[in-house]
Amino acid sequence: MEVEEMEDEGPSSQSEDLQLALQDSLEGSAPVENVFVDKKAVVKLTEGLLSHYLPDLQNSKRALQELTQNQLVLLDTLDQEVTKFRDCNTLLDLNSLFVEAKVYHNKLVNIRKEMIMLHEKTTKLKKRALKLQQQKQREELEKEQQREKELERERQLIAKPAKRT
Repeated sequence: MEVEEMEDEGPSSQSEDLQLALQDSLEGSAPVENVFVDKKAVVKLTEGLLSHYLPDLQNSKRALQELTQNQLVLLDTLDQEVTKFRDCNTLLDLNSLFVEAKVYHNKLVNIRKEMIMLHEKTTKLKKRALKLQQQKQREELEKEQQREKELERERQLIAKPAKRT
């Protein structure tokens, strides 16, 4: 089937698109015979078809645009929520790190206290060892002096032969 081109009488671009689509579909089918169609009839049929389906299509288009807009808003909101959860997880990780740092800080403080305590004990033990060593040296010195006194006393007690005169 062939459809003759219509004159521009001012139909909307949507009706032109529909007419072109109708023409393409008619050209794509196998021509059975040449049919001549009245241009005014085609225009009126097209306008009738458009007036019947166009409002529903426009409503569907608006509904789809609204749904798409709502989906974009939902995706944006969902992205914000995901970001909040990530921030919360990061905060939890930071909190656990701070708790762990506090535990290790306490361990270091305890080790430092133990080291100070051990240093004090070793200092006291060194002083005590020095005192004991000094005391032992004094006792040995006193024993040595005592022995020397005893030896001197024994020498004095030993009878001395008198000199013959």
